[in-house]
Amino acid sequence: MKKSIGILGGMGPLATADLFTKIVNMTKADCDNAHIRIYIDSNSSIPDRTKAILQNGNSPIPNMTDSLKKLELCGADCIIMPCNTAHYFLPELQKQTSIPFISMLEATALSCKEKFPGKTAAILATKGTLLSGLYSDVLEKHDVSYIIPNDDEKDALMRVIYDGIKANAEPEKYKADLFNVVNQMAKRGADYFILGCTELPLAAQLTNLDVPTIDPTSELAKAAIKYCGYDIK
Repeated sequence: MKKSIGILGGMGPLATADLFTKIVNMTKADCDNAHIRIYIDSNSSIPDRTKAILQNGNSPIPNMTDSLKKLELCGADCIIMPCNTAHYFLPELQKQTSIPFISMLEATALSCKEKFPGKTAAILATKGTLLSGLYSDVLEKHDVSYIIPNDDEKDALMRVIYDGIKANAEPEKYKADLFNVVNQMAKRGADYFILGCTELPLAAQLTNLDVPTIDPTSELAKAAIKYCGYDIK
């Protein structure tokens, strides 16, 4: 029996739209009726996850729980979140429902191991994701070598994410920051780059970044498609 997807979104809205688009484009389907049923709650009122982790900001859990309950009522068979940093709160959310969450982090680590065996990844992400060790933990679990940005590079990535994509700025505003981070980390031994914030695949596309990458949004989309019993195009 085919299953449905619930997207706990709004973190941010463009990243949510990107995940939905990727699921549709990646699903092997020859007509409308052959696609997956998808429920989306793009809840942009969810407090910032990085601020909650680093600065004791408002917890996103109450708003995320509200979205989760709405997706439960819709009848979703699995839940996915197009926000890497939000996975810090996934264990708490999973306790509140019997519906399984599909982890973007786990899907990404498995793809790294498959696509770039023996190579070193650079983790590009928010300060919240990096400090919490979300990717470090899952990559180590799967024996994937990695390096992380230094302090200046972390600041640059935050500008790309918050002053760039989330602010709907023109690519020229953040292109130099993104390219400088990639170039410097490549010099330190990075063979490929994990775009570990859901805004970063959009930034890479809009700036025509031409380096080997892993797109966690795409990996999550593929994992959800397979879970629901559909084939990938």
